[in-house]
Amino acid sequence: MINEKKRGLWLNLVLFILTVFSTFIVGVNWSTSFELAEDLAELPASEIDFNIWASPKVFILSGIYAFVLLAILVGHELGHYLTCRHYRLEATLPYFIPAPTLVGTLGAFIRIRSPITKKSQLFDIGLAGPLTGFLLSVPTVVYGLANSKLVPSLPQAGTIYFGEPLFFKAVEKIILGSVSDKYDLVLHPVGVAGWVGILITAFNLFPVGQLDGGHIAYALWGARAQRLGRLVLGLFVLMGIFLWIGWLVWSGLILVLGLKHPQVADEYERLSPGRRILGWVAVAIFVLSFIPDPIKGYSLIKIILG
Repeated sequence: MINEKKRGLWLNLVLFILTVFSTFIVGVNWSTSFELAEDLAELPASEIDFNIWASPKVFILSGIYAFVLLAILVGHELGHYLTCRHYRLEATLPYFIPAPTLVGTLGAFIRIRSPITKKSQLFDIGLAGPLTGFLLSVPTVVYGLANSKLVPSLPQAGTIYFGEPLFFKAVEKIILGSVSDKYDLVLHPVGVAGWVGILITAFNLFPVGQLDGGHIAYALWGARAQRLGRLVLGLFVLMGIFLWIGWLVWSGLILVLGLKHPQVADEYERLSPGRRILGWVAVAIFVLSFIPDPIKGYSLIKIILG
């Protein structure tokens, strides 16, 4: 048993180190774009010094991006892990997933090895992660937007436009006011990390299967919540066709993980009024965090039609 745990810890550590590198490398891209924002908007490509990616400032900003994003992910997973420990349930430390994506990772997860016997435990474990991740993302979004740049509209070719959740739009309105269509907002790398944290929060709160939202929904409504899973799957397919093709990838992942939530031993436990209120808080966080089109212009229809 000891050797098995040691092997597990080595895997946790190796995956974390790889994720540090993958997020740092992606951070170089976001930091370079941020530092060159004015030049990209005003100068022809032949006059732009793209070698700035090797400058100390870009190096520092890339490290900050990786640190902030990983802090949000660690906070999310520790929310689950520490809640498991509170209930004396055995759980692994987080497994991080490095990936060559636009953000440098596919997130992280823990494995709960002990059976969860009560709905109240299931609810608390499910809520602790996204609630912690959202609370950590809030100040990063505020700081990131306050330090972002407004530049004349960038060339359409090669420019990535993010979709904005309601929370993001509200903070942007407070900090920047009304932004003319003639200008583009170039996010500070900390703002990009906060945006990713908000996106991860929203995805985990979908009420389906063994996602965090699936745990919360099952704790609140029992087996009836499984009907929501089929609706979510259909919604993912529609959003993938008309809004962002990545939702089709997530729908495939959900099918692999399964739509059905395992039963708990005490199916008849009723959650306390306080937990039911927190359930509505989770719904509010989801509404504020949800992004229908995280990357604009990449729906299945647009890709097929060119």
